[in-house]
Order: sequence, then structure tokens, then C-alpha cells
Amino acid sequence: MENTRKNTFKRGLYVTSTPIGNLSDITIRALDLLKNADLIACEDKRVSGKLLAYYEVKTPTISYHDHNAPQVMPRLIAELKAGKIVALISDAGTPLISDPGYKLVNECQKEDIMVTSLPGASAILCALTNAGMPTDNFLFCGFLPSKLIARQKELKKFATTQTTLVYYESARRLLACLKDIRMVLGNRRVAVCRELTKLYEEVQKDEIDELIIYYEQRATPKGEIVIVIEPPDKNSEVIDDLDGALTDALESLTVKEAVAVVTYISGRKRKEVYKRALKIAKDG
Repeated sequence: MENTRKNTFKRGLYVTSTPIGNLSDITIRALDLLKNADLIACEDKRVSGKLLAYYEVKTPTISYHDHNAPQVMPRLIAELKAGKIVALISDAGTPLISDPGYKLVNECQKEDIMVTSLPGASAILCALTNAGMPTDNFLFCGFLPSKLIARQKELKKFATTQTTLVYYESARRLLACLKDIRMVLGNRRVAVCRELTKLYEEVQKDEIDELIIYYEQRATPKGEIVIVIEPPDKNSEVIDDLDGALTDALESLTVKEAVAVVTYISGRKRKEVYKRALKIAKDG
């Protein structure tokens, strides 16, 4: 029976989506492939091993990620050229979406090796459908930088973009990230989507000022987080409160650093920003 099922898959690379939390969120076709492939290339064998054990998948696995790609990719290409069926999976969700894999797909295309996708779970789409914000036009921007100034510069790039923004963020940086969003993008509505599809799934949606208060009053949340930000009001300015932006910046930055950041994100003259920063720092 298994050999018959195997014959339904052509030789080549299958980019295969796996659950983002709930192990039941996997397609029948994906399970069929995983059980009948010759090899499964996974990001972390320990993480994927839990899923494979749950569904009694005994197919051999090989670790493939950005750090070992130069060593492992030649073997995968050789296996594929030899007519093998290889499944590519990530730790969770759809491979290549903020996960390794695009280099392997690109190399397969160069070698004229068949590549196809088995669609399934995606944290981006799950967050968007839970957030209740415009989905006809959205921009996924991956993970925000961990450093404050770099994060603010990244947000500034899309400050006037008339589209819903989607970011991944770590739980421990959530509050700092929300404060930067407030400073750079203004008081928009934001949805913080946490632990999607899991037992403690939570979606907190409100104006960002209210969300900052909410998370300031609670312990640092745990789990995977997706942040969805509504498009800007076409009639509002990104920063209309210079003093407010400087006050927020001065909570964690020196005067020099705060002036540099607020000058950049506001577009105002440095002399004006510096003068107000000195006054606020003195009065504070």
C-alpha cells in the first residue's frame, strides 16, 4: 500500500507546511507525503521530531538550516538528482516565510529539479484573519530589529504606507516594540496575536496607548507573537506631537540619541528638536 501511495508523488522537492501550534492543523496530503518521502529536510530535528512521532512518520530526517546550508545543500541536490522525493519543512508553519529554504528552492530551479508546495498553516494569515483589520492590502515585514534605533528606522520606512502591516516579534521585546510603534506611527489600532492555534491563544486589539497600559500592568507574556497594525489615517500626520515623541524617547535614550531618532522619524529640523529635548530633559 505504501509503495502505491509513494507512486502518487513525483520525484522532486516538496515545500511542506506544518502546524504552527496545534498538531491537528496539518493536511492529509502533507502527512501522506511525509510518510512516503525518501527524506525530510527539517530546520531542527528535535522540534520536527515531536510532530513526526505523533503521526508515526518514520521517514529519515536531515537537519537543514541557514547555518549548515553550504554543507547540506549539495547532499540534498544529489539526492534529488538521483530521483528521490524530499520534503522540506520548518519548525512551524510554511517554509521560506521568515524561515530557511529559499536558497535550496533557487538551486533546485537552476538544476531543473521539480519544486512544488503543499500549503497549510501560516502564522501571518492566521493573525490577519483574527485581527479584524483590512486584508485586501497588507505588507508582511518579518521580524523587527532587536535594537531600539534600528527598530524605529524600520518602522519609519512604512510610516505613511496605506496598508495593514504585519510583524513577528519576541514576547520579551513586546512592550518596547509597542512604544516604538506609538512613537513612530502614532496612536493606531494594533492587534497583538499570541500563541495562535494553541491552548492559550490570545488576541489583544485596541488603540496602542491602551495596549501599552495593558502590557505595562502585566508580566512579560510568553509565546510566539504576531503584531498587526492598521493603516494610517490619510488625514493625519505620523508625528504631530513633538514633545510627546521626545518624552517617550528620553525614557530610554540620552538627549543626543533621542534627538537623532526623533529628528529622523519626524522629518523636523534637528535644531528645533534639540531645543525642545533640552527643555524637556531640564524640566523632567
